[in-house]
Amino acid sequence: MRLVIISGRSGSGKSSALQLLEDEGFNCIDNLPTSLLPELVKRVKEQPPEENTRLALGVDARNLWQDIKQAPRVIESLRASGVQCDVIFLDAREPVLVQRFSETRRKHPLSNNCTHLLEALNQEKELLTPISAMADIVIDTSNLSLHELRGLVKSRVVGEHSEGMAILFQSFGFKYGVPVDADLVFDLRCLPNPYWEPTLRKKTGLDPEVAEFLQAHPETDKMKVDIASFLENWLPAYQKSNRSYTCISIGCTGGRHRSVYMVEKLASTFSKQFDNVQVRHREQQK
Repeated sequence: MRLVIISGRSGSGKSSALQLLEDEGFNCIDNLPTSLLPELVKRVKEQPPEENTRLALGVDARNLWQDIKQAPRVIESLRASGVQCDVIFLDAREPVLVQRFSETRRKHPLSNNCTHLLEALNQEKELLTPISAMADIVIDTSNLSLHELRGLVKSRVVGEHSEGMAILFQSFGFKYGVPVDADLVFDLRCLPNPYWEPTLRKKTGLDPEVAEFLQAHPETDKMKVDIASFLENWLPAYQKSNRSYTCISIGCTGGRHRSVYMVEKLASTFSKQFDNVQVRHREQQK
């Protein structure tokens, strides 16, 4: 059987992620105490083989504190028994979460007359630390639309048809922060910057003019060769450690020229070696 646990701070998109999994044929349960999970798994295993054995469980701040504390132990126990259990943690920057609560006029589950929203968000972050620390995938939804979030969850959870590891190459701008879902980060800010060429400033790494500019500088290809060599040496080790997903984030200053170009080149190279290679340009989705 397969079990996917969706967790994260309120307002980060957990309900949308669970709805997507339900649409894809998972049996979804929201806010089930994790202490009841072993019994649920036992009952599912007793079902005939033709029955749906894909479960998705929502775990968040509505669960009791003691229940959250024992969640890692329960999950590791299930994994040790042979259950494929993936933990997906959704998060967003606090100003974004505050804005979402303001727009929807929803009440945070931990807020009350004595606890304001920001304090509740901080309490929730601390409460969910045991879950976030063991997550297989962390997704920052700050810059994602609902459609983009559903697409990302589908590609990284549902769209994995091979038994190999899924690899996401992601470009980003350091000026907007390092992605929280990054497993490996490479910094391209030492390369020549097309931004300072007036004719290239409004273009991106997807445009041939920017590619020509970068290819004219030997250090660009040397950087690509060095990153590719590192990944060729170490991605097999990641895969052997039973990782299902690896997010490789490539950053430059603004996330629109150098990093975009490099992500496209690396994805093209590694798509020949891995069955599930995905690309995301974070700053172009703003």
